[in-house]
Amino acid sequence: MGKLTTHILDTSFGKPAAGVYMELRRCGSTDAVLMTGRSNADGRGNQPLLEGDAFSPGEYELTFYIGDYFRTLRTDLPEPPFLDKVVIRFGIAQADAHYHVPLLVSPWGYSTYRGS
Repeated sequence: MGKLTTHILDTSFGKPAAGVYMELRRCGSTDAVLMTGRSNADGRGNQPLLEGDAFSPGEYELTFYIGDYFRTLRTDLPEPPFLDKVVIRFGIAQADAHYHVPLLVSPWGYSTYRGS
């Protein structure tokens, strides 16, 4: 059975990004919100973002509210911040695979990849 997970790492402080608000949407005619939540102390969700019958092939969008996270840390950000919301649009092709979407982020840049 497949699943979707994430991990957020704050590269500006060299630590997991705890408390980041995130939303997962399935893209399509309705762009339905499937999940909302916050990252835990390790920068991960407490459970997979999707699994079981909810996990199916298609196009998805994962939005990380990074500006709010850095404001909480009292990081000196311009208004508006360079990065406020980081949106990652990705595809799931295999319903029985593990898809892991890590986010490495600072106030000035980010990167992602398909992890394991």
